[in-house]
Order: sequence, then C-alpha cells, then structure tokens
Amino acid sequence: MSDAPMVEVIGVAKRFSRTVGLASRISQKFGAPSSLTTVHALDGIDLAIPKGQVLGLVGESGCGKSTLGRIVAGIMPPSEGEVRWQGRSAEISSRSDARKAKLGVQMIFQDPMSSLNPRMRVQEIVGEAPLVHGLVKRRDLDSYVSEQLVRTGLDPSYKYRYPHQFSGGQRQRISIARALAVKPEFLVCDESVAALDVSIQAQVINLFMQLRKELDLTYLFISHDLSVVEHLSDRVAIMYLGRIVEAAPVDEIFIRPNHPYTRSLLDAVPKIENRKAKFVTVKGEIPSPLNPPPGCHFHPRCPLAFARCRSERPATREIAPGHISACHLNESP
Repeated sequence: MSDAPMVEVIGVAKRFSRTVGLASRISQKFGAPSSLTTVHALDGIDLAIPKGQVLGLVGESGCGKSTLGRIVAGIMPPSEGEVRWQGRSAEISSRSDARKAKLGVQMIFQDPMSSLNPRMRVQEIVGEAPLVHGLVKRRDLDSYVSEQLVRTGLDPSYKYRYPHQFSGGQRQRISIARALAVKPEFLVCDESVAALDVSIQAQVINLFMQLRKELDLTYLFISHDLSVVEHLSDRVAIMYLGRIVEAAPVDEIFIRPNHPYTRSLLDAVPKIENRKAKFVTVKGEIPSPLNPPPGCHFHPRCPLAFARCRSERPATREIAPGHISACHLNESP
C-alpha cells in the first residue's frame, strides 16, 4: 500500500434532491406536475493525490468544488463512487482505522467567523478535539494549545479570547490551529484565503507552505484564484459543472492548456505584460446543475464545439505524461 495515493477519488457523483413540501403535495393531488428537483453537483469525479503533493482545484462558483472537498474530508457521503484513504476504502471496518482516517483529513473553511463557535474561547476551540480523541491529556492541554497557536503565528495569550475579538486573518489562523491540533496528514482548504485582504492572503499562503514542509502535509487546495493556485500547487485540476475537464502539473497547465475551458479561464486573467491586450471573459453563464447540458457540459459556451460535443460526453485522455484532458478535439481524426 506504500505506493497508493494518500487520497483517491473514484467515480464520485453527488446529487441533492429537494424535499417536496406540503404545498407541493397538495397541488399534486389537484393535478399539478411534480416539482421534485435534483441538483447534479458532481458527475463521475476521478482524482488521485499522492502524499506530500498540493493539488489545486479550480473552477467557477457553483461547479462543485466545495462539495468535492466536503466528500474528501468525510463531511458528506457521495451518491456514487468511493473515496480511498491510503489505498483503503473510507468505509473501514476497524474502528481504530476509521478513527485514524477521520482525524487524518481535516478541512479549513472559507469563512472562519461562521466555522468557529462564537461562544467558545480559543482554548476550547483548538483543544476540544485532541482532548476528546485522547491525543493529549487534560493536564497538558494548556501547553498543547499554546504550541498550536505559536505554530500558526499567534500569541499563546490569545487562547483566552473569543473569535469576535480577532481580525479575519487571525481567525483563519485559529481555524488552521484547530485543524492541526488532531495531527492530520491531509488538509482540504476550501477557498481558505478568499475572504482575506491581499496582504493577509500572502501571509496565510506562506503559512500553508511553511506547514507543508514542517509537518509533511498533503493539500487539496480549492480556489477560484488562478494566481494563488499557481503559486501554491504542484498539480492543478480544472472543474466545470461537476466534472474534471483537465488536470496537469502546474507549469504544464499554465504554459500548455489543452481544454477550451482552461484556455478561456487563463485568457480571462489580466496580465501586466499584456496590458494592451483586450480583456476577454468566459462567454455565457455556467448552466444550471438542475439541468446540465447533454454531451460535453461546456459545449454551450465553447467556441470550438461541434455536433458530437452536444450529444456525447468526451472521454478523459492522457495527452502528455501526467496531463489529462476531456475534449473530443484530442481524438485522432
């Protein structure tokens, strides 16, 4: 199992169905059509993240990035497929292995104010989980919490304060300390710097890089900011409407993008060296996951789409070593 990826996502799909309310049930009795709707959040995701790697996951809002992150972190189950942890299914029979897998993956959310309990002091926020799981004894808890705060760049005396007494950047550092307190090997970072000022973003990104070296951490770094992903990641996966359309090493994705959607994303990023170039955005709106387009999901917005794109889902092919893409244009004529 030593060669197995730390985390592997195999054929994962996720659908959310809206519960029919009382008014809808009454209207259906009088002949109204059923109003049950299903959101297709993820559609057959395959990913493998080796130990020590940072995988950047990029896509527009609503494409399913956060849903995938929550499934990888074990917060929600997939509708189909499975998530493997170090070569083993997440549904492990042994209680000790299951506990290790759950503690081994931790998630850091976008908005620390809503993910931190406002009624708890930092001492409790950071120290509760390691105490409950027996990672530290109560007599050692005070020094253990101080150690986690120092590791994330916070003064240990802050542990007696409440979340509202901190700035946004400090609150995110508390969230990181809470995640690190259970000694994880894998962190899912869901837009973890998106809500911060640019200068604070840089500090938190540097902290992530420092922690990666110190603790030998592996990351799934979810972001819509390509510049952040380019700076932090080893490999990048591009997601569109619940599907991975392209994945490659970070330099490859930025120098030789293959999928039309990836090219559109990169063309939409302003660059100083191209200050006279016309700013081009990705045309059209992302379709609704309630009713995703048939065939290639990107075809309604793709300038290169042809008839086959509208009816047949493109296969994911390796177009270069470590570089995969799902586009009919990659097939030999």
